[in-house]
Amino acid sequence: MDTTPTAPLTVYYDGACPLCAAEIRTYRRNRGADALAWVDVSQDGPADLGGLSRADARARFHVRDRAGRLASGAAGFFTLWSHLPGWRRLAWIRHVPGVPWLAEGAYRLFLPLRPWIARRLGGRRACDDACGPGPR
Repeated sequence: MDTTPTAPLTVYYDGACPLCAAEIRTYRRNRGADALAWVDVSQDGPADLGGLSRADARARFHVRDRAGRLASGAAGFFTLWSHLPGWRRLAWIRHVPGVPWLAEGAYRLFLPLRPWIARRLGGRRACDDACGPGPR
């Protein structure tokens, strides 16, 4: 079975996380977003994640290009931005020496804070265990 995506980019996101869902809504309102495949990995079901586990997909941002290459974290965001006309100007910074490394470091520092931030944004609707451990 061929699992190569037909969309230029497949975006895996945790729709159960209020922070993640809000961010994805922002991207989906952009020109060009309708050409991308958006997969909410918080939903149990038959979605083909191309070998990516649902737990891994919920713990960290991932995208997969048409060739099947997976990018996650800061690299995933740079890739997504390069596919959205309104964000392409920001995507170029990945070519500046040191920026990918710094961006990934910042993303890794953010991950433990994600549940705390999501709880603040979502009120009582807290980000569940897939958001990973974080300050309570």
